[in-house]
Amino acid sequence: MSLLFESYDLAGTPLSNRIVMAPMTRARALNDMPDEHTVLYYSQRASAGLMISEGIPVSREGCGYLFNPGLYTDEQAAAWRHVTDAVQARGGKIFAQLWHVGRMSHVSIQPDGLAPVSSMAQTAANSNAYAWIAPGQPGAIQASRPRALEAADIARIRADFVRAARRAIDAGFDGIELHGANGYLFEQFLNGALNTRHDNYGGSIENRIRFMHETLEAIADAIGHSRVAVRLSPFGRLFDMQPYADEAQTWLRVAEVLNDMDLAYVHLSDQLTIGAESIPAGFAARFREAYRGTLMAAGGFTRVSAEAALASGELDLIAFGRPFIANPDLVARMQHGWPIAEADRVTLYGVNGAVTRGYTDYPAYRSTGA
Repeated sequence: MSLLFESYDLAGTPLSNRIVMAPMTRARALNDMPDEHTVLYYSQRASAGLMISEGIPVSREGCGYLFNPGLYTDEQAAAWRHVTDAVQARGGKIFAQLWHVGRMSHVSIQPDGLAPVSSMAQTAANSNAYAWIAPGQPGAIQASRPRALEAADIARIRADFVRAARRAIDAGFDGIELHGANGYLFEQFLNGALNTRHDNYGGSIENRIRFMHETLEAIADAIGHSRVAVRLSPFGRLFDMQPYADEAQTWLRVAEVLNDMDLAYVHLSDQLTIGAESIPAGFAARFREAYRGTLMAAGGFTRVSAEAALASGELDLIAFGRPFIANPDLVARMQHGWPIAEADRVTLYGVNGAVTRGYTDYPAYRSTGA
């Protein structure tokens, strides 16, 4: 019997299957707010057991890419309510992925043109934000040199996440996923090669974990532990994340800390499919030994490899990213063995002349007449 299509109890949130739609930046929100196209996009894919939204900035400072819908105003929260209502009307569940890019931003999209922020005042080499190349001309541009956060700034950003989490619940989301992966702010603190601070947030493993841990605890206190999750990318190399001596020990200690928090889930992001290195062989099993709660992963799964990971107990949920773009009915396609369509890479990000192109215009398999 297939485990992939079985129901699952996610910390009290019932999922109709174990297939998760992974968070994917699409850069379609022209006014930094969800609109009718956003509503249609998510509702089309609501057959996933769980959907995780695209990265949602918790503040203007947290933005690194143009046209991402935020959750730092009441108007944005009200607009997201239309999305969650549409998803839940079709029986779906959806978590909001809360995001702060840290140094992966550019002064052209920062408040008052100020420098972006990070654990250290060190530029992410050869790493692009998506910002204003010139007035009215968006495009990829080298991320700006950041400034190092002061302790008071860290408290401020933690409060931004709590406010965004409360707005997410008010907007009807079933929970939130803190984006701690892929070279963004929390990983800029976790990474021992980058974070050599001399305060309580740098240097040692415990100090480097502290910012993320405190933020998760603050969010959980506000909305409940069962509604809080986190995404991680162990051994990630995106955006100039360099290797460091105690890397394995750091991630295993993160697993231990999270294991004591009674979260909804932990989500591992393997970066092989997005052009970086994979999690080292055997490490996922070590992480699983340290973290015994609900564990999901994303990274190039097929139905066969997903079933194997579930059967072995290595994972509880399987996240699929790009296949959901061209296959709004991905669950049915996998369940029935129907063909899996390929997404047009040209239309993965941004408007490209038409908001709906490569966004809401992919048909369900049955609509092709097959």
